[in-house]
Amino acid sequence: MSIASLFSLEGKTALITGGSRGLGLQLAEALGDAGARLVVSARKPDELEHAVEHLTKRGLDASWVQANVAEADDARRLAKTALERLGRIDVLVNNAGASWGVPAEEHPLEAWDKVMNLNVRGVFVLSQAVGVGSMIPNRSGSILNIASIAGLRGNAPDEMQTLAYNTSKAAVINLTRALAGEWGRYGIRVNALAPGFFPSRMTRGLLDQLGEDKVIGRAPLRRLGDDQDLKGAALLFTSDAGKHITGQTLAVDGGVSAIL
Repeated sequence: MSIASLFSLEGKTALITGGSRGLGLQLAEALGDAGARLVVSARKPDELEHAVEHLTKRGLDASWVQANVAEADDARRLAKTALERLGRIDVLVNNAGASWGVPAEEHPLEAWDKVMNLNVRGVFVLSQAVGVGSMIPNRSGSILNIASIAGLRGNAPDEMQTLAYNTSKAAVINLTRALAGEWGRYGIRVNALAPGFFPSRMTRGLLDQLGEDKVIGRAPLRRLGDDQDLKGAALLFTSDAGKHITGQTLAVDGGVSAIL
């Protein structure tokens, strides 16, 4: 088998949450460029329309479904609709996420619940629905969870104050391990990417607060992530190139986690 065919997703299907912009849209590009038929999901229909228009202009087979995966019924509806549209779901990318920046002593409970419901509960509910509805009966599939290096560490006093976000991403990392252990018997692989700082709508405020030059200076590679930096790792985990890899989390962070 050639290297190109190992990384190919020709004939495969993929569902990507948070796929209307930022990292989710980049991941949709990668999977679509590799040959997968796509369904992208997010909360805002107008952003989804723009995303699908963008993907279609690249020559990709893409459609969208509006859903809020923090709501269990909506997550299950998303899985059902995507499965009806695609016939089967070979790849699930759990990318939708939220953050909340506030000191721990002031953290509102409703904000904690919002972050945990989307970042952890939503990952579980959608993975369960896709697993039961498609991957387990087909005895194959790849789930890629988007965690964060924030799930590998705490925050220094002069850094972010994102207790719920850090906690949720640590949970995603161990959910990845535990689900990989349970579902390996079905031929389902479950892995995670842990991005460092990538410019996005969610991180822009934090970069402004911390100072972009300061963030870059703490990375051994002296750079932020760009629009291409997650794509190769995502294809490794979702294609046959990674068919013997499961339960793993790969930091894509310019080396920040290596020196913590």
